[in-house]
Amino acid sequence: MAKYEVLIKAVTVQKLSYGEVARRYGVSKTLVHKLHHRWLEEGDGAFEPRSRRPHASPNRTAPTVRERILALRDQLAAAGLDNGADTIAELLARERVTVSRATVWRILTAAGRVSPQPQKRPRSSWRRFTADRPNELWQSDFTHVTLTTGQEVEVIGWLDDHSRYLLHLTAHRRVTGRTVTDTFTTTATEHGYPAATLTDNGMVYTTRLARGGRGRGDGGGNGFETLLATLGITQKNGKPFKPTTQGKIERFWQTLKKHLATRPARSLLELQATLDAFRDHYNHARPHRAIGRHTPAFAYQLIPKATPTAPEDPGIWRVRYDTIDNDGKITLRHTGRLLHLGIGRAHTRVEIICLVHNDNATIIATATGEILADFTLDPTRSYQRKNG
Repeated sequence: MAKYEVLIKAVTVQKLSYGEVARRYGVSKTLVHKLHHRWLEEGDGAFEPRSRRPHASPNRTAPTVRERILALRDQLAAAGLDNGADTIAELLARERVTVSRATVWRILTAAGRVSPQPQKRPRSSWRRFTADRPNELWQSDFTHVTLTTGQEVEVIGWLDDHSRYLLHLTAHRRVTGRTVTDTFTTTATEHGYPAATLTDNGMVYTTRLARGGRGRGDGGGNGFETLLATLGITQKNGKPFKPTTQGKIERFWQTLKKHLATRPARSLLELQATLDAFRDHYNHARPHRAIGRHTPAFAYQLIPKATPTAPEDPGIWRVRYDTIDNDGKITLRHTGRLLHLGIGRAHTRVEIICLVHNDNATIIATATGEILADFTLDPTRSYQRKNG
């Protein structure tokens, strides 16, 4: 017998008062009164508990927004583009519709648009490395693509490690050592030379593991290695059979091939047109999770770029990522001392980038790129006042 039925029959059959029933069964007198009157109106239907669901949900996502979320998911998926909850939430924000990532996820899940992937590692287990400044490190690799004619071609890319900005993306019948040096030079002409490069150990990039190559006897290296040495650019190579070292460019190929699967090409020219359009979308439209859902183009232009610089050169820049404390300041170690830079309480808890060049420091808001303060550092004083 259900609890409500017991309470109602204690009044109607046993003829107990509301107060007696409440004391005997440990409930409120108000509940007993309500149940009895409900039974008088509905009969035995009052025995079953009623739903606690509210009559109205003022905070419920509007049907038009739900439809837009599902439409964006289908549209992005059909184009082979990133269609996760973060991306959809950012695209809606650009349409002046504020929806949280969690809300988008719940709507996609309820609609059956999300496939569980328990095999994936939790993000908390990742150990992420990112260069501090644009052009501090470029990653490069090439991958194979099959045209609709069955012909195998190769695509080479250059990716900025700090901002994920896709600097270069071209298709070739075959990627050779000459292709590497030509694409690197073309990219550097447009964006400036990087301080370092990171690639795998392919022969087009390095001969360090080859007999007679760089690092083996009197080997002199290939054209790319010679070019980097001449320019003072540090060359880095991942460990053999450890592609995760070049994880950013490797992950990019997964994103690209997902898109190319929806845009099959018959020729190199047709493939290159697709690559050009995708590069523009990737750099200027697609929000990237690893850089705070900003676009790579925004992150690439936010702070000054690194350049090939000798370690003993006094013109080296330092980069510090920090959050302004509750007193409106940050702490910076400079010339062996801890200096406190007063930025202002109006900017409390704002995430910033601190650029230090010799005795000058510039504070930039990470989210907007706004310059919040400039300092001329005085190592003889602990507290530093901003210029102006």
